[in-house]
Amino acid sequence: MLSFFGPEAPELGVFDGRLLPCLGSPNCVASMTDSQDHALPPIAFSLGAQDAKTEINRIKEVVATHFPQATLIDEEADYLRYEFRSTVFRFVDDVEFLAIPEDRLIHFRSASRVGRSDLGVNRKRIERIRQRLQK
Repeated sequence: MLSFFGPEAPELGVFDGRLLPCLGSPNCVASMTDSQDHALPPIAFSLGAQDAKTEINRIKEVVATHFPQATLIDEEADYLRYEFRSTVFRFVDDVEFLAIPEDRLIHFRSASRVGRSDLGVNRKRIERIRQRLQK
């Protein structure tokens, strides 16, 4: 179904302990993918983090502080899902984070709902979040 800002959110979340892979469009990056075109490494827990909940809370803090266009849509113990809206055209990107405590990693998926090119916005966003978490 289409809304004024594009299609409604696809079915997202955790399936068999994994986030969905990126589909063929270049406007997606993910840490759980076999495609080199879409791949970025997962985010390692910070040295001082005690558990996955600490890291999930740190992601929430970074997003709330540095990304005013983001809306938290879903939150579970080790999972976050956001919608990011572009400033001018209000296009929506879906961004997910999944903490894997035993690996001390945060996996993610960031994808635009419409179009093919995002001019690297999803990749840049994840890199900015990673940089903020490392501080």
